Amino acid sequence: MKRIAIITSGGDAPGMNAAIRAIVFSCHDQQIECLGFYHGYNGLINDEFTFLIPALVSPIIQRGGTILKSARCKEMHQDEGVKQAANTLNKHKVDALIVIGGDGSFRGMMALQGYWLGNLIGVPATIDNDIACTDKTIGFTSAVNTATQAIDKIRDTANAFERVFIVEVMGRRSGHIAFNVGLAAGAEAILSFENCNLNSLEQAKSHLIAQIQSQLLEQHTGFVIVLAENLWPKGPHGLQQALRDTANIESAVCVLGYIQRGGSPCPEDRILATELGIEAVSAAKHNTGIMVGKVNGQISRHCIIRATEQNKPVDRALHSAYHHISKLNH
Repeated sequence: MKRIAIITSGGDAPGMNAAIRAIVFSCHDQQIECLGFYHGYNGLINDEFTFLIPALVSPIIQRGGTILKSARCKEMHQDEGVKQAANTLNKHKVDALIVIGGDGSFRGMMALQGYWLGNLIGVPATIDNDIACTDKTIGFTSAVNTATQAIDKIRDTANAFERVFIVEVMGRRSGHIAFNVGLAAGAEAILSFENCNLNSLEQAKSHLIAQIQSQLLEQHTGFVIVLAENLWPKGPHGLQQALRDTANIESAVCVLGYIQRGGSPCPEDRILATELGIEAVSAAKHNTGIMVGKVNGQISRHCIIRATEQNKPVDRALHSAYHHISKLNH
């Protein structure tokens, strides 16, 4: 093992820089050259790279985003794009590629397996926490902290005006952020894929209206609804319209959006990224087609196919806690 390359791909997540730093330090310790390709798979296709050394990455552990930049790459959906990425890795005599990213990034990695003989290692970094075979992905805890702090501020206004707020959080098609943030912020209602679907939205709306009317009448406080993105038709504004048309309930909408992906990573994400970065270099010397993760406090390695194909449900304990608190509120 003489040369390892790194890319950060897909949506950025707090802690990606900490993972890059750990990989570079580990490579340096083992006398392995480390290359960083810019803009995800685009950098492989376009041959945009830099040599990474400890002095360059030493001060980046606290920085959000990624010094290697990130991007989606349409070309990786075509054989020609995948072949070009493989050619670049061969040109630079890269022995292993470490991909820091989420589901889409790992699927690009699996496509690359068909055209490149080097070792491929995945490091799970996405705020959505929707990758199996690891309890948490890099960036998830920071995103939950950011969203919770934002809703704490929204709560002050909601209570001051005895108003309903609909707060949309990210998560793609997973409710990990919604449930964790909803519980942490004391939301009166959490609407996510795990407790709602297209067939039960009317029922969910009826229950929500009854809950809002009861609480506003009896407690004279605000009412915060945490809504998972991509769940409700037309998003939070669709839910806002439904509440107005059905029960004449006025509400305010706040879409937290990209603030959840930015900012300095929390200590937990910095530590997780460091652990997984070190493990990725160790795994790269002997394995290919795997993802490193942390399960029940133990660093582990898993087949990348299993990590992407398995559904990762929200912890049942969170469901139970929410239903219990919801009943008490009602």
